[in-house]
Parts: sequence; structure tokens; C-alpha cells
Amino acid sequence: MELLNYYKLLSKQYSNIDEVSREIINLSAILNLPKGTEHFLTDIHGEYEAFTHVVRNASGTVKRKIEETFGDNLTSDEKNQIASIIYYPKEKLIFLKKNDALDEKWYQNIIYQLVLLLRKAGYKYTRSKVRKALPENFRYIIEELVQEQEDLESKKRYYMEIIKTIIKTERADDFIIALSNVIRRLVVDRLHIVGDIYDRGPGAHLIMDDLLAHHDVDIQWGNHDVLWMGAASGSEACVSNVLRVSLRYGLLETLQDGYGINLMPLAQYASETYKNDLAECFQPILKDGHAFKARDIQLMAKMQKAIAIIQFKLEGQIIKRQPGFKMEDRLLLDKLSEDRTTINLNGISYAMKDTYFPTVNPNNPYELSHDEKEIMDHLVTSFKHSEKLQKHIKLLYSKGSIYLACNNNLLYHGCIPFTPDGEFEAFSSEGKRYSGKALCDYFDAKIREAYFNQSEESNYFNRDMVWYAWCGEASPLFGKNKMATFERYFINEKETHKEISNEYYLFRDRKEVCEKILEEFDVDKEKGRIISGHVPVKTKKGENPVKAEGKMFVIDGGFSKAYQKVTGIAGYTLIFNSQAMIIVSHEPFETHEASIYKNADMVPHEVYVREEEKRLLVGDTDTGKDIKATIDILNELLNMYRKGLIEQNFK
Repeated sequence: MELLNYYKLLSKQYSNIDEVSREIINLSAILNLPKGTEHFLTDIHGEYEAFTHVVRNASGTVKRKIEETFGDNLTSDEKNQIASIIYYPKEKLIFLKKNDALDEKWYQNIIYQLVLLLRKAGYKYTRSKVRKALPENFRYIIEELVQEQEDLESKKRYYMEIIKTIIKTERADDFIIALSNVIRRLVVDRLHIVGDIYDRGPGAHLIMDDLLAHHDVDIQWGNHDVLWMGAASGSEACVSNVLRVSLRYGLLETLQDGYGINLMPLAQYASETYKNDLAECFQPILKDGHAFKARDIQLMAKMQKAIAIIQFKLEGQIIKRQPGFKMEDRLLLDKLSEDRTTINLNGISYAMKDTYFPTVNPNNPYELSHDEKEIMDHLVTSFKHSEKLQKHIKLLYSKGSIYLACNNNLLYHGCIPFTPDGEFEAFSSEGKRYSGKALCDYFDAKIREAYFNQSEESNYFNRDMVWYAWCGEASPLFGKNKMATFERYFINEKETHKEISNEYYLFRDRKEVCEKILEEFDVDKEKGRIISGHVPVKTKKGENPVKAEGKMFVIDGGFSKAYQKVTGIAGYTLIFNSQAMIIVSHEPFETHEASIYKNADMVPHEVYVREEEKRLLVGDTDTGKDIKATIDILNELLNMYRKGLIEQNFK
């Protein structure tokens, strides 16, 4: 009876045999279209200009479409100009106009060329899906132009008259912009961001704006993302870490310009508290060509020290109230000597590079001073009430997760913690033990509860869990035994700086280990692949992004400028289309202006191509599985109509 009621409810959407049959035919046809192209990026770290260009050129996919469409019929310069127009249509048109490079013939040619490209980009989609991607003001005109019948003389004249009229009515610029936007949208069906949008670079808020506007995106959280999510949830420890990292790299654009976080109270407090302190250990790491004055740099150093001390205190409070985290070795302020000149770590005395700690009470070193409490109350309020930040964080929750299994690919940012004997490492919490997939699910749940249950008094545990996800040993987003922030600031001896990676990073080169992980997450171990980031691939030292005989792809190749000296390149990205999986490496991005003015590109180099045995269709994807399940349901509804169990409605 319940099943019959379900189909009666479904009959309201498909009210008779004709409607059901039509939908079954439509869905069955979709199953035989080529699989859409997926684009994978990771460890963007606020590098907005490089990010937006890689998304616009789709890691070389746009260039490949241009080559497939025009081949030798156009010169390299002509093809490069078309690519530049597609990437930045508005800016390119302005530049060409200033240089008197446009006339009616040019407009006719470029519009016709873009129409041909649109056909190429849209061939793998249904007409309905392409129509939905079209801007409403030009929908009818574009639909007319993409019909492939201009070989007929009458149709050719018809098309050319449409193009001429667009030019005469002075709509050509808007039309070119519309065509370019649609081409970029259709070239990539789905965008995957495999973690770490935030920190290091100045434009994370701009990246988040672009992701908000993207037609289909998912995000696997990185530890830097979770840090900002915790800050937006009201975690004082996460707020202090966010501020310290931003001040460390002199990157205040996201905080101040992007999210309107008022840093003046912290600046005033730091100036007064550390008035005569040079804060030499806290000099910001600034990129070449920065515009900061000496006094600004000195103020940032004092602010960084002030918030770092607050951070160490707040983290100590968490460690003390959460013994299950087993992080007592990170309680360091109480290890300082009375005169602050040395610190005792594991029975060894080390000299301190900085001995000025005016706010650390020797009798209670993890207690915030009155002024520090006021500063944190102000900052937490700013983070929780920043409208734009909260909007961006909600996107991370709605489109994000710890991991994602998609089309036989398992995506996660960091690692799946392992024990030295090759088993999944367990984490004990709330009376239970979690490992493997269950561990990831547990962290995912706690991170969500920290944000969506903020009103509950007990929510401090969830907020503490978000902080642990940022830097805890068993966190799948971190994967090291400690985060040696204190030691790097205050101790010269490098042995204290060492952060030991989880055994996962020793095992991940083994095919059988990757297959074990895939099975744990219910992904076909024969067809499946793991895609991750987090630890930069040291390309210049010969390290390969392809591991475990092609079962794992690590695509963190230094998208962030901060890591490019280590990797030797400017990042890896991954393209997965209906015919192949392609890893490309990127050279450092110049500027958008170089692409606009000189037709320059962030040229990707193919470093790995794995061709599919047969062309993948929609029916081979997760979407295809859903469509097949829907077809089965509709066939059952069809049978019920034919048996008279449900009455047809012909309206």
C-alpha cells in the first residue's frame, strides 16, 4: 500500500503514459551522451589570479577545443587571440578597441568562430542543458546560430544576416561576452576543489566569490579551510590562528577588505603591550615588491606576537579540557624558565630567542589577561557577524565535506591516518573509537555541529574538535605528530621544528594500500583512484604526482607562490573527460594583463595521460546510476498505468 501511495504521488509529476514514456526516452538518450569534463584543483591558498585563469582556461581544455575546431585553418596567433577573448572577453574587447583593431569584418569572423566553438563545447550535452546555460537576453539568437545547417545556402544567408544585425544594433560586444561565458561554462561540467582555499595568498575571499557563482562545484575541506570555518563558528583558538597566519605573511586583504574584520583594537593593544619590543622573531614574511612601510612591518610583527601568545594560551586551555586529544606535549608555556631565557623540552634545555612575555602569568600561564579577553571577545564577534564571511563559510558547508566519492574517484585533501603496522589509525572520542571512513565521517559531523549548533552550551567540544582537525595528530586533514609553531618562533635548534608525518605518507606509494583505502570508502578498487593534495610534490627533486601504479594522484604542485621554490612549478591540475585522465603542470602565472594584451597563457604541460579503454558515457558515471534508478522507477509507474492500478490524468 505504501509503495502504491508513492507511485500515486509520482503520478502528479508524470500524469499519463505519454509523459512517463517521454521522460524514459529522454533519460535513456542522456545515458548515451559522452561523460562531462571534470576539473580538479587543490591547495589554491588565496592565489586568486592564478586560480581564476586556470578555471577560465580549464587547464588547457579551452585550447584543445580551439585546436579541435579549427586545426590548421587558423594561425597560432589567431587561435591564441580567440583563447584570450574567451578567457577575458570584456577586457580584451576594451584593449582591442583602444588599439583600433576592430571593424565589421573582425566582428563577423569572431562571432562565427565563437559559434563554432560553442557547438564543439556543447555537443556532449542535451539541447535542454545547453539552453539553460544560455543568457536569457541572447538565448533565442544563440540557439538559432548553433544549428548546424549553414552548408545550405539559404541558411548561410540567414546566419550571416543575424550576425550583421547584431553588429548594426551595437550588441556585438555583449554577444561576444555572452558566447565566451557559455563556452567556458560548457567546457567543464564540474569543478572539484580538493582543499585549502585559504591562507598564504591574498585573494581567498575573491576565490570564494567565484565559487559561489560557479554552476557546479564541490569542495573537500583542507585544514586551512577548516581553520576559517572554526573561526566563523566562534572558536577563539581558530580565530587566533587565522590572524597569526595572516599577519605572518602580511596578508590582510582577505581579513580587512574581504570580510571587514576590524584589527584596530589588536593593533592598539599590541602597540601598547609590546611598545619597546622589536618582536624580531615575528617579522612578517613578505612577497617581493610589497608596498609596506617600515613602521607597518614593525606593527604587524607586534600584532603577530600578541596574537601568537594569545593563541598558545587558548590552545593550552583546549588541551587541558580535552585530555582525549592527547596533546599534553604541546603545553609549552609552563616549560619556560622563571627568567624566560630557556625552555625545557623532553628533558633538554633550549635557549629562547625571545624572552619578553609580559602577559604570561608564571602561576597560570594559560590564562588570558583582561585585555586579551577583551581583544578575543571583539574578534570573535567580528568573525561571527561578518556577513560576507558567513556567506562564504555556508558555501563550504553546503558544497563541502571531508571526502567525496565521485565517478570511481575518491577525493580528500590530506590523508587517511595509518598505524606503523599498516592498519587504519584509531581516534577515541566520546567513548567510541573511529578509524578509516568512520574517522572521516566523525570529523565531518563534529565540524558541522560546531557551526550549526552554536547556541548549545556544550558546543565548545565541537569547536575544540574543529581546532583539532586543523592541527591534531589523528586528524585526516593534518597528518603530522604536531604543528611546531612555538618552536619555529622561539628556538633555533632545527630538531625541535621537525614535524613527523603520519605513516600514511610512507604507505601511499603502495598499490595495495591505495586499494585498501578505496575499499574502505566503498569505491571500486579496480577502477578507483585517489585524488588528494596537502603535501606539495617536490617536482624539481624528481617526485612524481602519480603514485601507487596510477591508483593515487597528488596534485599539490605549488599553486601557492609560497611553495613554488620547493616544488619547482606553479601547480598541478587534473582533467577527467570522457576519453582520458590528464594531469598537467603549470608555469608561474604572469598577470591577467599579459593574457589580455599579449595573448599570453598559463600554459599547462601534460605530465600524465591515462586513456580510457572506451569512451565514457553518462551511463558510466554516478549521475548515470541515478538516472538508471529513475528509469526503473518510471518503468514501474508505466506498468501501473497500463494495469489500471493508477488512473491517468490528461488534464
